[in-house]
Amino acid sequence: MTVVTAKRFTIAEYHRLAELGFFGENDRVELIKGEIIQMAAKGKPHSVCNTRLYRELFKIVAEKATLRGQEPIIISDNSEPEPDLAIVPNHPDDYLANDPSPADILVLIEIADSSLKYDQEVKLPLYAEADISDYWIFNLLNNCLECYSEPYQDSQAKFGYRRKLIFLPNEFVNLPSFPDLFLDLSKVFPG
Repeated sequence: MTVVTAKRFTIAEYHRLAELGFFGENDRVELIKGEIIQMAAKGKPHSVCNTRLYRELFKIVAEKATLRGQEPIIISDNSEPEPDLAIVPNHPDDYLANDPSPADILVLIEIADSSLKYDQEVKLPLYAEADISDYWIFNLLNNCLECYSEPYQDSQAKFGYRRKLIFLPNEFVNLPSFPDLFLDLSKVFPG
């Protein structure tokens, strides 16, 4: 009997495919655990939330950190996701030499409507396993912000977060790593 296994790619192989033109200019893909994943198309609410979030964070974070929108982060040798937004420490070369790694992430943010289940069930354990301390999901289906913190591994070797806090669109949320900075969610959620 023949056993069939899928080819898993490393980041180096993934980058080589891109250099060879394997992906079209408008292809939205990312590498997750060795698999090349087609990213979900963005709907209007997702785009509006992303625009508003970036604008508000830019105002309150200012020069204290760097905002990276849909730019790669290196999780492992076979995972290079492109989250909607990452807040990372300022770096002299703006991460030209190397993309941020989990140790660099202050807050990792996904905006989710059609991708909600994927962001909760695939990306959340990936980020927890990488020990990313704070992961936020702007849940546009339930109109709330899910804030996850304290990554851990359970007795079945599954990764997740010990704490989950829910914030509503009329509330303020404190930015992790910045005790004096608060985000007004009424300025972010669409509608």
